[in-house]
Amino acid sequence: MVKKLVMAQKRGETRALCLGVAMVLCAVITYYILCTTMLPLYQRSVWTQESTCHLIETDIRHQEELEGRKVSPYPCLWVNVSAVGKWAVLYHTEDTRSQNQQCSYIPDSLDNYQMARADVEKVRANFQKHQVFYCFSTTQENETSVLYQRLYGPQTLLFSLFWPTFLLTGGLLVIAMVKLNRSLSILAAQR
Repeated sequence: MVKKLVMAQKRGETRALCLGVAMVLCAVITYYILCTTMLPLYQRSVWTQESTCHLIETDIRHQEELEGRKVSPYPCLWVNVSAVGKWAVLYHTEDTRSQNQQCSYIPDSLDNYQMARADVEKVRANFQKHQVFYCFSTTQENETSVLYQRLYGPQTLLFSLFWPTFLLTGGLLVIAMVKLNRSLSILAAQR
């Protein structure tokens, strides 16, 4: 009976040890992926200076000719602000600026024009309601654009690192508990 109990205990310890090691390995792999993808984006971000933006104008642009170029087939919001003592164009995120430099805000639902228009109107009303807000600017002298929200800020980085840290801590705790249990069972068997 004792032999069966010891064998079952060893199997359970082995399984728990494998679980702990797997959790630690998953955490290490996740850290590697985050450090090769997210960390360089965070380090390359030049939008580090938090500023106060004052709304100058908002305009919704439709399917019309603008400076000889065709504007995109969805309604987009154009916001001019005063930040860091100069006039600037406000962009929602870094991706908005790279997707379409004629739009400050690109709606989520581009398939349905009416839903996109309602989304843009809602964002425009929020800007007109709160005419002074925080934005992010760069330290470059000739930059005439600011961001409303950073995609790769410190909060995003910390949130991304939370779950791998939780997984690593849990795996190390499982391994430590198995080792502690093993040493306590050896001490109990010796008595």
